[in-house]
Amino acid sequence: RGQALSKETAAAAPVPREPSEIRRPRRGPSSERPPTEGPSAPLFDSFGRKHDYLRISLTERCNLRCVYCMPEQGIDLTPSPGLLTTDEILRLASTFADMGVTKIRLTGGEPLVRKDIVEICEHLAALPGIKHLGITTNAILLPRYIERLRRAGVTALNVSLDTLDADRYMLITRRNGLGKVLDSIRMAEALGYDPVKINCVVMNGVNDDELGAFAELTRDRPLEVRFIEYMPFDDNKWERRKMMPFMAMMDRIEQHHGLKLVHEARGETAQLFRLPGFRGRVGFIASMTTAFCGTCNRLRLTADGNLKVCLFGEDEWSLRDAMRAPGATDESVRELVRDALWAKYAGHGGKASAEEIAATANRPMIKIGG
Repeated sequence: RGQALSKETAAAAPVPREPSEIRRPRRGPSSERPPTEGPSAPLFDSFGRKHDYLRISLTERCNLRCVYCMPEQGIDLTPSPGLLTTDEILRLASTFADMGVTKIRLTGGEPLVRKDIVEICEHLAALPGIKHLGITTNAILLPRYIERLRRAGVTALNVSLDTLDADRYMLITRRNGLGKVLDSIRMAEALGYDPVKINCVVMNGVNDDELGAFAELTRDRPLEVRFIEYMPFDDNKWERRKMMPFMAMMDRIEQHHGLKLVHEARGETAQLFRLPGFRGRVGFIASMTTAFCGTCNRLRLTADGNLKVCLFGEDEWSLRDAMRAPGATDESVRELVRDALWAKYAGHGGKASAEEIAATANRPMIKIGG
């Protein structure tokens, strides 16, 4: 590795852990959840991690078929009665806001296939306590909604984009549309989104030769390109040889540029760097090789109403069923959330390796929420 990088980042960058170090106990020092100090008490797990970030999947449907997200054979969509209604989504979001959640991100599937997306955003942005409202989108439909989303209170946009080559885009997503995505990113910049975040899943032998081109996008634009290690989910044909570790990604970029560590914050998934003289930043989300579980502050709500306290954990708790049960109250839902969070493992859903994650039944990514 280059001297400039190693000197500036050795102390700050987490050291990859051996598999035996990744496996963690299910609970912290206290095995029993303490009594709740009122309905608005913050959400802590047994390891003392405060959870104030909720990711809501609005739909299982998508207008793309990305190879790492959608199984080749497709998925069985949940029948409509099994999905959360708009009113239930808003009720749950309000409940989480009452418990200290300050940031909500809408995912899918593709959240913009919801015809009521703008109305949902207006309601969520108006919830007391919600300071940040983001959307992760493939951006194909973004031009149709972006101005209204901005007015509705959407504060952050993440665009999923894994290649800058039109033919390769078709290979990865099984659809056309690269030009629409690039135009959408320009529109987001023009509306003042700073940064516009680009999420790029890096796969060896597929798009790893484009790291330099993606980094170049940040030269004079307010972009944050986040390179993501390829992660295993049900039926996405994950193999370790396809996964490019983030240190190898950094090496690839450093062949042409020196990297300077810009920012590292609790709860953030990306380790962020800035190329010298560039306006934007590049980041690396190293879920597989350098887990950031110790600062995890995220909860996930699936489109069918299940709460996942860990992306890689197979355990789920149905908030939909809890809400629809006879005599259900917001307090009973809050208690279920707290019980679920108290069962959260210290890291990776208790798995010791990426191979163990891959071998464990979970969900396809599209049915979890990106």
